[in-house]
Amino acid sequence: MTAESSADVRPGFDLGALVMGLLFALMWSSAYSTARIIVLEVPPLTALSARFAISGALGIGIALLLGQKLRLDRRQWKACVVMGVCHNGICLSANFVSMQWIEASLAAIIASTMPLQVALLNLVAFGIRLNRMGIGGLLVGFVGVVIIMAGRISFGLEFLGVALCLVATIALCFATLAVRQATSGGNLFAIMGIQLWIGCAFVLPPALIFETIEAPNLSFPLIAAFVYQTLVPGMVALWLWFVLVKRVGPTRAAAFHFLNPFLGVMMAVILLGEHAGVAELVGVVVITAGIVAVQMASEYRRPKPLP
Repeated sequence: MTAESSADVRPGFDLGALVMGLLFALMWSSAYSTARIIVLEVPPLTALSARFAISGALGIGIALLLGQKLRLDRRQWKACVVMGVCHNGICLSANFVSMQWIEASLAAIIASTMPLQVALLNLVAFGIRLNRMGIGGLLVGFVGVVIIMAGRISFGLEFLGVALCLVATIALCFATLAVRQATSGGNLFAIMGIQLWIGCAFVLPPALIFETIEAPNLSFPLIAAFVYQTLVPGMVALWLWFVLVKRVGPTRAAAFHFLNPFLGVMMAVILLGEHAGVAELVGVVVITAGIVAVQMASEYRRPKPLP
């Protein structure tokens, strides 16, 4: 992160950012249940390749309609490659594949450690850290996640599934830190479409090599889940995420991922008929307190040691 880009971050409590973050978390969390519906019928990498190709085409089409340029500078191209490979090619692919072996609830709690990893990476790579309120908010948010998920994780975990989720979370951290570099020169929808096509190019070869592509049973749930994945997590949530990171910075934006387990459980209740209890209600109160603390916190650059 450059000094110029850090100046874009709005200090203090930002109600608009809070609303955007809540909407993003709701859309992102809904991807777990709809992804589960898809991977039961279609090989995961094949499904993602198709989703990236269609979402990317939509992004490029919107960019052209808005008069945005497809010509990017070197810094934007570099950031697009990082996002396309890390976010789409590695993160989403690993999550899709991992849900063949582990519960979505476990995938959610692993993914919810991402705000802590982003804060650490932001400190190590750029020397930017939150104050004590922000650090405390991150820890409180993670405690809320643990409260929600403690009763939902079964024993007999598959190591490969857990490892894929960890890889996905680390890749998402790097993609998050690249967002502001990519959007620094505008052309937001063009950048979204390009990085989605980069993700497609990354995922399609292993899909063709390792997966058997057969005509799926085109049921209404499958079609609805795929259309939803392509339009909502694939386009609208991605746009919100880009805007949010540019507005409040990667660490504070990442804090909204703490809501994913609670909202993911609620989506499972609505779509799959699962049960939600007191732990979910207590956990969301704790998570909300943590997110508010992070949003009210300030960031500062770590001073360089004297020679």
